[in-house]
Amino acid sequence: VGPMSLNPITIRNLGPEDAHLLDRVREGVFEDQLDPARAWAFLATRVNEMVVALDRGEVVGFIAGTVVMHADRPTQFAISQVSVHPDLRCTGIGTRLLRRACELAADRGCESIIATIDAGNSGARAFFARYSEGVQSVRVSFSSFDIGS
Repeated sequence: VGPMSLNPITIRNLGPEDAHLLDRVREGVFEDQLDPARAWAFLATRVNEMVVALDRGEVVGFIAGTVVMHADRPTQFAISQVSVHPDLRCTGIGTRLLRRACELAADRGCESIIATIDAGNSGARAFFARYSEGVQSVRVSFSSFDIGS
């Protein structure tokens, strides 16, 4: 079997009761080592959302973000992280994760989704540019920045 297994990838959002699912994460999905207490606290905080892609119970991708409320403009969902294991990129998993995040954001009253992307991350820039064209439920926008500036 190639990098994409015969088992379907499951997309689901997590709550604090699901923190144990983060015990099985394929290496290379998260940038840093997960801290179980921090992961639980993130999931238990009502404004945060995490959606994962599971392959036979192993996390192979995720998207995380926070609902941001403003006094002077509509509520937004700010994406803080998105990742799919390198062997599974360009298979539709990222699109499915983002679609589910958009559904959650719309359900939470968000009118837009924002993501700030490192200017050097051409893959993420192309991903968000492609995706933002076809979304109906919320407006998706992103901006790039150069960390070295």
